[in-house]
Amino acid sequence: MTSSLDSLNQWVEDVARLTEASKIHWCDGSESEDRLLKEQMLANGDLIGLNADTHPGCTLHRSSPTDVARVEHLTFICTRDRDDAGPNNHWMDPAEAHAKVDALFAGAMRGRTLYVVPYCMGPIDSPISRCGVEITDSPYVVANMRIMTRMGAAALARIEREGHFVKGLHSTGDLDPEKRFIMHFPEELTIKSIGSGYGGNALLGKKCHALRIGSWQARSEGWLAEHMLIVGIENPRGEIRYVAAAFPSACGKTNLAMLIPPESYREAGWKVWTVGDDICWMKPGEDGQLWAINPEAGYFGVAPGTDRTTNPNALATIQRDTIFTNVGVTADNQPWWEGLREGVPVKDWQGRPYDPELGPAAHPNSRFTVSARQCPSWSPEAEATQGVPISAIVFGGRRPSLVPLVFEARDWTHGVLVGAAMGSETTAAATGAVGVLRRDSMAMKPFCGYNFGDYFSHWLSFDKPGAKLPKIFHVNWFRKGADGTFLWPGFGENLRVLEWIVGRCEGSQGAVETPIGHVPAASDINLDDLGLSSAAIDSLLEIDVDGWSREMAATGEYLESFGARLPKALKAEQQRIAEELAKGSKNQG
Repeated sequence: MTSSLDSLNQWVEDVARLTEASKIHWCDGSESEDRLLKEQMLANGDLIGLNADTHPGCTLHRSSPTDVARVEHLTFICTRDRDDAGPNNHWMDPAEAHAKVDALFAGAMRGRTLYVVPYCMGPIDSPISRCGVEITDSPYVVANMRIMTRMGAAALARIEREGHFVKGLHSTGDLDPEKRFIMHFPEELTIKSIGSGYGGNALLGKKCHALRIGSWQARSEGWLAEHMLIVGIENPRGEIRYVAAAFPSACGKTNLAMLIPPESYREAGWKVWTVGDDICWMKPGEDGQLWAINPEAGYFGVAPGTDRTTNPNALATIQRDTIFTNVGVTADNQPWWEGLREGVPVKDWQGRPYDPELGPAAHPNSRFTVSARQCPSWSPEAEATQGVPISAIVFGGRRPSLVPLVFEARDWTHGVLVGAAMGSETTAAATGAVGVLRRDSMAMKPFCGYNFGDYFSHWLSFDKPGAKLPKIFHVNWFRKGADGTFLWPGFGENLRVLEWIVGRCEGSQGAVETPIGHVPAASDINLDDLGLSSAAIDSLLEIDVDGWSREMAATGEYLESFGARLPKALKAEQQRIAEELAKGSKNQG
């Protein structure tokens, strides 16, 4: 027995003693184990069987009404030095955090089974993958982790070979929101989560390991752990270019990851391949390129809004062997959520008779957990041990004005600034205030496990001799006209923008140089058969110099909020663009 397994065994024994678990079960990830766990959950009501004819192998889980989403205000980064966590995170002293959470773990598993879940984030033999072990008292978590990671015996064997792993300790506790914490100890590669059975709070391989601890590992080891989809664009010649893209929530990430080309593109031979829908780990290869894996093996997607018109690939994916969480059900026991065109709900997500006066049938954050392999556009390259080479990195946000449909950063430093400055404007329906810009650098604001100033420096560090870095772009599908309607049709038509992006990477597409970067002329993007007016096209691609001057000044203020750790190169880049815009404004005047 190696020292790594000795230390794992000792940790399991220590946790069992602290939590007073009634028994210990080491998960092997087998089908028989999964079947037995689900039978137990169906028997005790933790899972509810759905219509076996329409949704074979599908089940429903209803969580506590007070436990339905991530809890950012109870999520802490616990580093010895507060500045290492940064102003972008809630911080707690590690000793204080351990004491606080361990007091809640004491006796928390009394009468329950302690499950030991060894898992691998990424293909089991990939050098980019990293392993972890989650201890949990939730069989629902075990079932989800089996879908979302490479879980079980193979992961345990890799841990034995490598001798190190991320430790994750989880208990649902008594689901009291006042006793709920998600603590991260990056320097110890440890996660402790108690009081929640929901998603990212409980499936510790997801945001906790893959992004918060993963980003810390990535910085110390020389790679990137990012909140990005990975998609392959295959042209009619059979050549595939891979794109990684980061968007804040509600900006169409999953739709882009599973994009179906418009009919004219399909007929011409274009294809889109889904490598990942949420998380991307990128590492420089010997060839100087960034090679990426999706560390996840499944999708933990938001159900509401998923329909055959918005995302037919996602809907096809979840017709079988899927765990649904907090959706409604129809009279014949099919899952239902707002946005589905078929079916009528009779019970809501809490199991009550459906009454619109009580709110939606499905919780707005209701979810599906499903194997990635079930997606019709799933790419076999998702299992490639070396990963896929990334040609372009795309940032985007929901900006009804100012930001054009697409633009390309001049170089890597400019691209890092574009990612740092990205965000979305709020709407009146959501917040009561229109046009409030919430910045979400690289879509990592809730997930970066350390100081954003250091994070920006880490991104900049990849630009060195011999590097063949991806080009960086920004897209905005959400530009609106004077009448308040979207100017761009979106969804499958976004492939037209990706075609230009890939063309820029290959040197085959033109662009106009502007102070904010390279913007396509109308003739550079295929706009055939879209029916867009020349005014709409002009608006989608225009650069408002005065508006961008104000935007760049606001970007400078945002960067200053990170204080002394902000890299000087990023501030210099912001000032360079601000000066160019000032010159352009004078020339216009």
